[in-house]
Amino acid sequence: MAVSLSRRGAVEPFHAMDVLAEANRLAANGADVISMAVGQPSDPAPAAVRAAAAEALKRGRIGYTDTLGLPALRAAVSAHYAQHYGLDVPASRIAVTTGSSAAFNLAFLAMFDAGDRVAIAAPGYPAYRNIMTALGIEVVEIELEGEAWLHAGHLEAAHAQKPLAGVLFASPANPTGAVVPPDELRKLVETAQALGISVISDEIYHRLAYGAPDATALAFGPDVTVINSFSKYYCMTGWRIGWMVLPEALVRPVERISQSLYISAPELSQIAAIEAFGATAELETVKARYAANRELLARRLPELGFALAAPMDGAFYAFCDVTRLTNDSMEFARRMLAEAHVAATPGRDFDPLRGHRTMRFSYAGRGEDMAEAMDRIERWLA
Repeated sequence: MAVSLSRRGAVEPFHAMDVLAEANRLAANGADVISMAVGQPSDPAPAAVRAAAAEALKRGRIGYTDTLGLPALRAAVSAHYAQHYGLDVPASRIAVTTGSSAAFNLAFLAMFDAGDRVAIAAPGYPAYRNIMTALGIEVVEIELEGEAWLHAGHLEAAHAQKPLAGVLFASPANPTGAVVPPDELRKLVETAQALGISVISDEIYHRLAYGAPDATALAFGPDVTVINSFSKYYCMTGWRIGWMVLPEALVRPVERISQSLYISAPELSQIAAIEAFGATAELETVKARYAANRELLARRLPELGFALAAPMDGAFYAFCDVTRLTNDSMEFARRMLAEAHVAATPGRDFDPLRGHRTMRFSYAGRGEDMAEAMDRIERWLA
């Protein structure tokens, strides 16, 4: 029997997930592996979130919801924007999604056609590139070349070469952890709007900045599309629940596409997520542990030869230049996992051009594991 294979399946693998799979295989065979490869909190969802899910399961019926999400959850997200950012974001502009991954799919499908040019930063989150490439969107990777974030000048230069339909950026960023200062964020959004470039702001690491309050791109333009998630700050990765804030003109197109792709986000996760906004005290305790891990890695990684390639402003990542140790971060990561039993992500995920020189370490794990990982790497390198 013939099997038809489309060119879409030939996108680059997500190497962090491949590293995680190998780490899990080693662990299943009895190895004591410390994973710093994937951006996943080591803490469970807040107690109130889990209690709400347990109560919903007791009641029994879990089914479909409105495609855009439970009204109570959309209202809770709207209230979050008022409380955290001082912004009036009506619930009618909020779409609840099956994690941020579904939100990116919906944004790309609703906003761009095949052949449209969309700019992203390199280094940047690989799923942006991979999903858009699979959809036939032309990805314009803007090399930051030592600068911490994508700025208005980058956008103007790329647009002058050939017009862009869109730009996607993240602050705090993955893999670097860099935060775009509010003034620079304003310039970026306003420049995009002046040039007729649609803006998608990935804000899934909001509430995980360590030196300054969060600034949302929504504050600088009503036509920005924002994507966020309960996965990171709220410790709900496996619940697969996120949200979008949409310009009015995009609400119905996103709803129509989502009806056919997803029907709705899981009702159980939606019910539980309503409680996440009330769990700040518990979640700030978790964040304090990230901050302690951040201080540890900021000191230990350079001592071991991993020069910090970006400021560790937010999220829970250390992005390192590894050229003192290797010129092949893929092979180096394989050896470090196999021999030291420490998993980290090679930079090729984030920058196909220069990623052989970099690696990303996630410090979302337990403090004792982070300290042990640094000791293991030190012994291995010696």
